[in-house]
Amino acid sequence: MNDQPSAPLRARVTGPVAAALLVLAGVLIALAWTGVLQGGDTETAVGLAADRIPGVTVVALVVTELGNTVGSTAVALVGGAVLAVRGRVAAGLCLAAVPLVASVVFTVVKRILDRARPPADLQVMAVANESLPSGHATMVAAAWTTLVLVLWPVLRSRGRVLLTAFAVLWAGAVGFTRIYLGVHWLSDVLAGWTLGAALAFTGVTVLSLVLARRTRRPDTAAA
Repeated sequence: MNDQPSAPLRARVTGPVAAALLVLAGVLIALAWTGVLQGGDTETAVGLAADRIPGVTVVALVVTELGNTVGSTAVALVGGAVLAVRGRVAAGLCLAAVPLVASVVFTVVKRILDRARPPADLQVMAVANESLPSGHATMVAAAWTTLVLVLWPVLRSRGRVLLTAFAVLWAGAVGFTRIYLGVHWLSDVLAGWTLGAALAFTGVTVLSLVLARRTRRPDTAAA
């Protein structure tokens, strides 16, 4: 389980995906902030608020608390520590660092854009700070996408499928609760998911480049 040049996904694979996701995240954030998507945002928020079911709301409250920014950070830190103990120190640092970077990025973007949350009459739980992008969606996507990417090379096909499916379902559930509970617009969550995934692919790309460079150094010295 030591860090080896073949351990991370190659930068030529993750790099283009990271670039595409960063561009898409920027486009989604710009469209949401300018109000282009407000019609769909409002229709979705009002529709979900009108169709809430008490039992589903309770479950949504539990999921949104478990999937908050602290929970996603904890997953990354624990996972990173386990990887480090098992000899994959660089991968562990990457997993721990990406959500921390994501937290800084989404906080800065929120403060700059200062988009208002959905109105209080649509909210199940009162939240009044900046809305775009969703911090929950950004962090859950960043943590779980990074986890999938750093474990991908060492998992068998079945493990890859199960981990990826769980990550997608969990990130989807957490993001959905933010819209269902009326504390975020749909476009906030879409932007958050995309931004988090983009930062995950960026982090793993950096990891791949660092390990590849580390591997080339002994070869250069031997030559």
